[in-house]
Amino acid sequence: MAVLLFVLGLAFLVIGAEALVRGASRLAAAFGISPLVIGLTVVAFGTSAPELAVSVKSALSGQAGIAVGNVVGSNIFNVLFILGLSALIVPLIVSQKLVRLDVPLMIALSILVLVLSLDGSVGRWDGVLLVSGLVLYVWFLFFEGRRESAALREKEKEEKEETSGKSGKLAWARDIGFVLGGLTLLIFGSRWLVDGAVSFAGSLGVSEVVVGLTIVAAGTSLPEVVTSIVAAVRGERDIAVGNVVGSNLFNLMGVLGVTAIVAPGGIPITPAVIGFDLPVMAAVALACLPIFFTGGVITRREGVLLLGYYIAYTLYVVLAASHHDALPRFSAVMLYFAVPLTVITLAIVAMREIRTRRQIRS
Repeated sequence: MAVLLFVLGLAFLVIGAEALVRGASRLAAAFGISPLVIGLTVVAFGTSAPELAVSVKSALSGQAGIAVGNVVGSNIFNVLFILGLSALIVPLIVSQKLVRLDVPLMIALSILVLVLSLDGSVGRWDGVLLVSGLVLYVWFLFFEGRRESAALREKEKEEKEETSGKSGKLAWARDIGFVLGGLTLLIFGSRWLVDGAVSFAGSLGVSEVVVGLTIVAAGTSLPEVVTSIVAAVRGERDIAVGNVVGSNLFNLMGVLGVTAIVAPGGIPITPAVIGFDLPVMAAVALACLPIFFTGGVITRREGVLLLGYYIAYTLYVVLAASHHDALPRFSAVMLYFAVPLTVITLAIVAMREIRTRRQIRS
């Protein structure tokens, strides 16, 4: 029964997120919002809707461990697994706007969440701070989106005229139906997924945090997986990256913020999450900067590196949860060999890129 609930919940979340994104994207376009802003907000936030639904439901049901693990695990999964897999399919082009604004913001927010958690919880006022940041971020994006070329605004005007009248009203009704239907599926899907995940945790004898960091995080990130891979295959490689970065920003400000506000007493954070998972999330965000700005492309080699680290992270979580004898040796290899080697490699690549750019300018 737990497996059936989990699978049905997951299916409802994916279908609901797809319907929500489709309807919201069309409505946003009808209001003259630029495609770039739609990608960074509506699409990215829509694919993160399962995380929001699951985290809020978990917090209200008293399973705060799933709520925390879902957000942290989803952000790690998005960067390491989704970008790594997408880059293996085709090298990903990185927009300079992401490098200048969105990636540094993701790094700053990851560190901020770690700092806010040091007292053992993300409280209601912490949630208000995060949600306020989301409002300012969206307002800035929409303000920037309005600074479009005259040709693009004229094109949007023509498209609006074409969809005016009776057909336009039908289109509006259809898109609103997609949004409402998607939200309904998300509500039911989140409830079944959480119930199934709690049963999994009990039957496997592991904590809710571990289930949230692995099974739930990967499951609720399926819309991001599909969106990024399809975008990469179709050649829309900047969308693949923007979707991941935008989703991570929404997870940190929207999902965690709203969950902290509605959860009675805020969200308690365990010492294990503060000491390991949150620092890993911050480190993953920080690693994006040198990878993203070197040549403006995420290469297949870097994709392999990202995927390798996700496998290593998941293996560590499983070994730690099962108290396996191999955990100390595995930790030593990662801490004293793999991580320093990666840091040195990224630093060398970054220095070469900076030197190359200086030579071009001179």
